Amino acid sequence: MRVAVLGLGEAGSIYAADLAGRGVGVTAADPVAPAVPAGVTFAGDVGEAVAGADVVLSLVGGRAAGAALEEALPAMTPAGIFADMNTADPAEKRRLANRAEQRGIAFVDVAILAPVPRARIGTPLVLSGAAAVGLLAVFTGWGIPAACVGNEAGVAAGLKLLRSVFMKGLAATIIESATAARAVGAENWIIDQIASELGPSGHALVARILEGTPVHAARREAEMCDARTFLETLGAPHPMTDGTIEWLHSLSRAEPG
Repeated sequence: MRVAVLGLGEAGSIYAADLAGRGVGVTAADPVAPAVPAGVTFAGDVGEAVAGADVVLSLVGGRAAGAALEEALPAMTPAGIFADMNTADPAEKRRLANRAEQRGIAFVDVAILAPVPRARIGTPLVLSGAAAVGLLAVFTGWGIPAACVGNEAGVAAGLKLLRSVFMKGLAATIIESATAARAVGAENWIIDQIASELGPSGHALVARILEGTPVHAARREAEMCDARTFLETLGAPHPMTDGTIEWLHSLSRAEPG
């Protein structure tokens, strides 16, 4: 089994490193990668990385996903599977799936359901698309928890965005509450109150939200804009999502420090 990982950002580096650590042959491509994980072969470009690969894992980010697919398709083996693990709205996933189908390449929409650094390769995934069942068998063999949720690309992406409506909305509420509490010297008290409602892991979750949301605000803002677009296609109201986008936008524009 040969695997190509496109994108060596936070998630891509973890998948590349952990798969290599489990004995999988991994080749990676990323023009701006600061480092290459141990055991991973670095390719000069996407075409070189995917040539002969059985599975391609695209972790380049939603904005670069289309370009990565277009560069990969001509170099892929007909038996290969292209797994798009980037966050995007369902319509975009279907568009990419159609492009792959035109070139005779199997495409699977893969949604990552939690921050990858927390559980690394053990992070739960959901898959959809015509080749989802085949990719599920591969992931299961690697010890990756995954489930098929449909045979059409975009289904997994939609479920991810629905989850994001809640998770990013929760983060915005926590930040708003903690920020206001800080003004009256009650930040620790309100954090304890929130954590107690979130169960045994409440304090750890609140800490991750308070620390991670400002750092990743721009990426999460884009994700929530995709979520709003999806809700609009469903005819669902989205005032909470609008507020979350506003909060993330303000955080992404905040001056460092």
